[in-house]
Formats: sequence, structure tokens, C-alpha cells
Amino acid sequence: TLDAGRHPTPDTYLEARAALGPTESARRLLHAAAIDSCFVDTGLETAAGAPLLDLPAFAALSGTRVREVIRLEHVAQQAATTSTAAHWGETTRTAIAEAVRAADAIAVKSVLAYRHGLDIDPARPAPAEVAHAAGEHLAEAARSGNPRLNHPTLLRHLLWTAVDLGLPIQIHTGFGDPDLTLHRADPSLLTDFIRAVEPHGTPLVLLHCYPYHRQAAWLAQAFPHVYCDVGLTLSYTGPAAPRLLAETLELAPFGKVLFSTDAYGIPELHLVGATAFRDAITRWTHDAGLRPAEAARIADLIGAANATRLYTQAPLRP
Repeated sequence: TLDAGRHPTPDTYLEARAALGPTESARRLLHAAAIDSCFVDTGLETAAGAPLLDLPAFAALSGTRVREVIRLEHVAQQAATTSTAAHWGETTRTAIAEAVRAADAIAVKSVLAYRHGLDIDPARPAPAEVAHAAGEHLAEAARSGNPRLNHPTLLRHLLWTAVDLGLPIQIHTGFGDPDLTLHRADPSLLTDFIRAVEPHGTPLVLLHCYPYHRQAAWLAQAFPHVYCDVGLTLSYTGPAAPRLLAETLELAPFGKVLFSTDAYGIPELHLVGATAFRDAITRWTHDAGLRPAEAARIADLIGAANATRLYTQAPLRP
């Protein structure tokens, strides 16, 4: 892809990359991933201190169709900087709805696992609870100078705000960066919340999931509005990826599992994520003894069709 040979040393690879320059190397890597559409979480704006491409620039460079995913905590944190505690709930609700409509977003995302953990009270908080929690949050932010939103009541308010919108809600589960406490990112901790959301019909997409991929697969099997994603898991687990995909598919219906790369920062991650998925699904369908037509159908469902059906048909409620 970068004219560095089939099995370059790290130094040779970096030299070839530098010779092409960042724009051309990124373009080649992104095109080599052969991804048709990218759904991008815009809650992060920098990587290692460098600004990330905005969505139009990324679309132009990658040649993909790009749609936005709104990160709940990011929007709420920005919107509430001048809000009083009494109006915090309505301010954030309005800001999220406006952000979704302005971006024509196809989903929203929560990083509850990073901010508190998935072991939350599943009930919708009352307005008085939100106002009281906002008072505590604003007082702590003023004292510490840190506006990071991590109050569990306010995080629940954001989730229920998203439920009311009706768009798919992506929820980070499983492993991630060091500021996450892993055992509190087990998706099974969300079971009561999942039950509470079921009557509303809002889709919940459990992202990444590893090492709790079997729990996520069971949730996707047990609840009609729950889906699970194998992004990040396959690209981080190398030779074990086919086995972990197989373990997910032990329970999760073929129509409820979604491919993604979770690529962030460097374009290589797009290619690595796409390649890891293609290798894993090829190995799994071979080991399962599927006929070519069956294998192609399942690969298409997980690789594209499930996401197309889920994300492009979800209604945005007024």
C-alpha cells in the first residue's frame, strides 16, 4: 500500500510513509481498507494533541460516505457551561436534540463506562433529581476547575434523553483506555436498563464488549432492541480474532452483530480493523462448514447490511 514491500521492517515502513507524506499515505491506507461508509463519533477532536480531520475532509480523503454520531456527554458538557442547576436538564435535552438535527446524525453515543461505570440505577431520573445532581456537579466543577461530567444521575438523564429521540444509542462496553475500570464495563450490568428501554423500542448497540463479548451476545439474543459490535475487539486480539468472533456468534443472531473498526487517530487502524474482520469472518465461515452462498450472506450482514438496516431506518422522534 505504501510501496514499502510485503513484509517491511518498522524502519522501512516509516521511511516509506514519510516519503509519501501524511496526506498521500493516509489516502492510500483509507482506500485500501475498502470501507463503504464511516459512522464517526465526533466527541473526540484531537489525537496525541493533534487535531483530527473534520468530517468533510475525512470524507474527501477516504472516499467514503460519512455520517455523524453525537457523543452525549460531549454535547452536554459544552451546553451546560452557562446553565443553572435548575435548568440543566432542559438545557442539555435541547442541546442534544439540536446537535442531532443539525448534524443529521445517525446515532448517539454514551461513554458512561468511562464516566461512572455501567452499574447505574436504570430508572429515568425525575426533574428534581436532575436539578439536585446538577447543583452538586456544578459546585464540584467550580471547586476543582474540572468540568468532566461523571455524576451518575446526570449521565442517566442523558441516556433517557437519547431514548426519547429514538435513534440508536451506542454504549461503550468492555475494554478501552486506562481511565476505565474494566469490571464496571461489563454490559450485563445494563440488563435492568435494557429491560426499562424495551417498551420504547430504541435500539441499543453494545460496542466492543471484549472480554464480555459472550454477555453482550446473550443480551443481543435475549432482547429485540439490543445489538452488539465486534469493533476494536478483533483488531486488538490478533490470531485469537476468529475464535472471539465465533464465541460472539455462539449466541448473538447473525442479524444483530455489527462490524466496525473503532479507528481513531491514525489511518492504519482503519485498514487493520477491516482486515482483521475479513480474516476472522473468512476463518469462521470456513470452520463452520458453510456453503459459499451462506458464508457470503453472513459476512454481508455483519459487515454492512445490519448497520444499514439499523442506522438508516431508525426514526427521529420529535
